[in-house]
Amino acid sequence: MPPRDRRRRIGTWTAVGITVAVLAAANLALHRWSGLPGLVTAVVVSALLLGVLRWAGGTRADAGLAAGTLARGARWALALIAMVGVVYLVGALLPATRTLFEDRRYYGMSGSEVLLRVFVLVPFGTVLVEEVAFRGVLYGLVLRVRGAVWATAVSSLLFGLWHVLPSLHLAAAKPALTTVFGGSALGAALAVVGAVLFTAAAGVLFCELRRRSGSLLAPMGLHWAVNAFGYLVGFLLR
Repeated sequence: MPPRDRRRRIGTWTAVGITVAVLAAANLALHRWSGLPGLVTAVVVSALLLGVLRWAGGTRADAGLAAGTLARGARWALALIAMVGVVYLVGALLPATRTLFEDRRYYGMSGSEVLLRVFVLVPFGTVLVEEVAFRGVLYGLVLRVRGAVWATAVSSLLFGLWHVLPSLHLAAAKPALTTVFGGSALGAALAVVGAVLFTAAAGVLFCELRRRSGSLLAPMGLHWAVNAFGYLVGFLLR
């Protein structure tokens, strides 16, 4: 007779389906809620998804959180953060690329609001839930049954679709995109498609970092740096 915990396990694809359903609901909630409610939602969803992985028989290693990989992952993360910092600094200083960092959403923000986003909302409200969901749980589940190529494809495609709602007003918010896509409904739609494709491609990179480092900390570091430094540079260039 199988052990009691084995009889309770769900199949891998069932776990994937539950994960996708949870993420669909979370995407709607996080699009509506900001601040503390959104932060709490992100943390709860992250814990729930790790629970789904465990329910399917997954381990911390499947999520990229094995204790033996954390030090290596942290080194990768620090190196990636430093690299992004240099790229953003150079990009902000060069007149040819400076407009890429301008964003009208930052115009009304105070310094304390930006710091709150950089050190609280981005790491715990964005990076945590997205990395746990896409490079942790989804990647780990599919990896077990289909391998790294399928895990990367599924994770990255869903990561791109996750960004549909946040991208709805992207063309109007960033002057550089307004110049390219214009202010029409078609332009807004093309900007959303572009954002989905770009974030799906970024998802491939994040998955590869997870695979090469063996740790979720590596894509977490890069993800935080890209978002956080974007806020800082956008705020400073108002």
